[in-house]
Amino acid sequence: MSKEEKITAQAAIDRYADMVYRLALSQMKNTIDADDLFQEVFIRLVRHVQEMKSWEHVKAWLIRVTINCAKKHYEQYWTRKVEYMEEPERIADEKEILELAGEHPVRAAVQKLPPKYRLVVHLYYYEELSVAQIAKLTEQKESTVKSQMYRAREMLRSLLGEEWETGE
Repeated sequence: MSKEEKITAQAAIDRYADMVYRLALSQMKNTIDADDLFQEVFIRLVRHVQEMKSWEHVKAWLIRVTINCAKKHYEQYWTRKVEYMEEPERIADEKEILELAGEHPVRAAVQKLPPKYRLVVHLYYYEELSVAQIAKLTEQKESTVKSQMYRAREMLRSLLGEEWETGE
């Protein structure tokens, strides 16, 4: 870490805020929960920043904590049992997904995948992590990650239909 920027919470936020928010939005599929998840992750970072050894450690830690917080959110009794009087703003409408995904149909299709497939696709293609890194972060076997990637690609093929086959 000789000539690298010192690891502080603010420096980590500046460096990794976009990555954490993309991952949170990918997992939560609505901006309200993604905002809450984003805030929770960086509050935890502030508490643990002195333990960080390198920027690679910070990145891996942020990804792992984001994944864990998303899982925790879905396991909570509140999330499973709550019935809203008014539905929160969901990113389920295809037009909204395309807007948030930068008008790219592949990104919109990725948002339609089930959470475990969406996670591995996001980490592999958007965060450019290897299968081994994803396996370590998600605490799964590499073969499991490869299977999830294969299934996710198959789902994407069916979601994208002809565009996928013709390369349009």
